Amino acid sequence: MAELAAFERERDHLWGIAYRITGSVADADDVLQDAWLRWQRLGDDEARSPHAYLTTVVSRLCYDQLTSARARRESYTGTWLPEPLVSEPGPEDRVTLDESLGTAMLFVLERLTPAERTAFVLHDVFSVPFAEIAEVVGRSSDSVRQLASRGRRRVRAEVPRRSVDRQESRRAVDAFLKAVMAGDFDGLLEVLDPDAVLRSDGGGKVRAARLPVIGGEKVATFMTRILRNFDPDRMRLVARDVNGAPGALLYDVTAGPVAVYAFTVGEGRIRSIYGVLNPDKLGHVPAQRQPEDDGYRLTAARGGA
Repeated sequence: MAELAAFERERDHLWGIAYRITGSVADADDVLQDAWLRWQRLGDDEARSPHAYLTTVVSRLCYDQLTSARARRESYTGTWLPEPLVSEPGPEDRVTLDESLGTAMLFVLERLTPAERTAFVLHDVFSVPFAEIAEVVGRSSDSVRQLASRGRRRVRAEVPRRSVDRQESRRAVDAFLKAVMAGDFDGLLEVLDPDAVLRSDGGGKVRAARLPVIGGEKVATFMTRILRNFDPDRMRLVARDVNGAPGALLYDVTAGPVAVYAFTVGEGRIRSIYGVLNPDKLGHVPAQRQPEDDGYRLTAARGGA
């Protein structure tokens, strides 16, 4: 049997590959479970380099998963957004953001073909050689090089320009949350870029904007209208990190997460908002602390917290 500790040493690396290629927490978990079972069946000397072997296995499983999921996503109701990664706000001294994990990046990667996405993620994010990627997607090394190049061009053209400064992003997101809490339309206009875009993913399960809301004024109007259905006795809007960047979580104190919001910030203003409301994509979001905790100082209610 292959050394089990070797798999555990690679787990975070492998999950990072799986999530970036599939854009799904559930699919990434399933891929790692499958890879784990395959690893257990190996003999002691069948994988001389666990890192290279497991990277190839996980990448191939993700490529197959992404290919089979493509038809389902093309018939998806409304906008498809990646399943969000939600955590407590990061430390102030961590001042840079990982663009490869950002919601904006994953949203654009969804528009690539499975082969382009796999090649781009493996080469540009994880520095996997083209020859090894060729084994994953069943193409030649030259073909894989072209796939990665096409993916790179599209990413550069379509991913919104943003600041990598965590503190700048946190300030803009906090200002947005405070304006939303107070129903402050002018405050929202100040923090939203004039060309801001809001995308919502309800998956046909809950009410959400099926088309992008374009323009800072329209986004501000949309967000203030949401407050009309906001019950301050049950609902909370709190600061969280979403895919490694400052974001927000909307949740019901009795029913759990309702929506997760990710943001793209540039030059101190919010350029993009991505709202995941589909309950099927929120089941993994961590349980919350009690509403009176300090972490809930951004409680949403008309007139302020």
